[in-house]
Amino acid sequence: MSIFARSPADRVIVVGAGVAGLATALRLAPRPVTLITAAPLGAGTATGWAQGGIAAAMAADDAPSLHADDTLAAGAGLTEPDVALRVAEAGPGVIDWLVTLGTGFDREADGALALGLEAAHSRRRIVRARGDSTGRAVLDALVRASQATPSIEILVAGLHGLMQDADGRVCGVVCERDGVAFRLPARAVVLATGGVGALYASTTNPRGALGRGLLAAARAGAALRDLEFVQFHPTAIAAGRDPMPLATEALRGEGARLIDEFGAPVMAGIEGGDLAPRDVVARGIFQALGRGRTVSLDTRGRLGARMSQRFPTVAALCAEAGIDPAVQAIPVRPAAHYHMGGILVDEVGRSTVPGLWACGEVSSTGLHGANRLASNSLLEALAFAPRIAESIGDAPTLASMDRPVPLPEIRPEDAAVLSDIRGIMERDVGVVRDEAGLLQAVAHLTDLSERGSDAAATGLMIARAALDRRESRGAHWRSDYPGQLPARHSVVTPAAASALQELTDA
Repeated sequence: MSIFARSPADRVIVVGAGVAGLATALRLAPRPVTLITAAPLGAGTATGWAQGGIAAAMAADDAPSLHADDTLAAGAGLTEPDVALRVAEAGPGVIDWLVTLGTGFDREADGALALGLEAAHSRRRIVRARGDSTGRAVLDALVRASQATPSIEILVAGLHGLMQDADGRVCGVVCERDGVAFRLPARAVVLATGGVGALYASTTNPRGALGRGLLAAARAGAALRDLEFVQFHPTAIAAGRDPMPLATEALRGEGARLIDEFGAPVMAGIEGGDLAPRDVVARGIFQALGRGRTVSLDTRGRLGARMSQRFPTVAALCAEAGIDPAVQAIPVRPAAHYHMGGILVDEVGRSTVPGLWACGEVSSTGLHGANRLASNSLLEALAFAPRIAESIGDAPTLASMDRPVPLPEIRPEDAAVLSDIRGIMERDVGVVRDEAGLLQAVAHLTDLSERGSDAAATGLMIARAALDRRESRGAHWRSDYPGQLPARHSVVTPAAASALQELTDA
């Protein structure tokens, strides 16, 4: 059946073909799904670049409650305990489901899953595949399964925006393919569009990670939450590439250490040391760089010698940069990596706007709080996908397409303007922030947004939220407000956005 011939009463549209989008489409089977992807299936998604793995309490000395406790500790007071436990409990089942799809996870000689250790985890619970190529292995399995599922149809097109009916319910999308824009009605839309890392000059994310899904949801009136919390991966490889390749956190779990140019330990005297939570390590490196030091990840010796077997992705990236990790330390620096904020959703992935769901990094489920625990991102998407599918199945069928209204479209970005935005975000809305820098960012991004840049509009929402949070918590660090206030989420609604704009103007 043609994509365009499907009945809107039956069709579910999933936007995004990373782990979140593919898993949701598969869980929706046999309900008809149109999967919209901006690039050919399997390309252009952050999932394929994920090195670490999937956190799951699979070991005899582990339990979902311990996994949930570690998630809560990393979340710095903003992780919701019930969500953390529910997702942790889903972990073993998620791994089993992926195995049935043909994912070849690494195993020990006795056949047991090989479990790694990453920062801020109290147990070895990182399930991996092909050493440090877990994201690619999982993505490949999901792509194969999707291509073999008759109910899933693939449409390579760009998202221009959402459509709403007369009652405000999301009832489809506006897409563009080969220069032609068209409307695609549906009974439900799931946004699985990823994060915002490409708004920063230093990032590990694909170039398309500009927060288009966030902006589309905001224009539909959906509430957004905790936008100020952007996680910076502490060990992006500083070898002149854009996006920056990363050296997985699992390297430090296997003994790699952060050193300066004199060989001194960068994380000395800091609680947790090299295995502290990501925000702590990122700030430690950022501050060392600010003092004029250089920072490298020391894998020399035994770890470096077996890098090609245990960490083949990092080994290949080092080889491309002319680095031999057995005899040379790997130069690193923090880079924008993951957005903890996103579209506010409930326990089944529903946004605050009828007809609209969100899954994966674009959503704010309450799991990550102010600082995502390593390897919880793939788990979150895989755990929420079946809940979203069930919720959509229970939702009332769309009775009509009464006067569908396309919302303002998301426009292509001018390369020079986007370069300016990335510089502003890097400088003023980065690892360490202060009022002067944030006010400067708000002023510049407001101007660029008013001149038509949607990337600037998205960056502006993040900068305003960061300006409004006058404390330091998790990945949001204010040098002018280093203490903490009582824990609270920040929620941006159309009304809240107007109030925040008035506060900023004042």
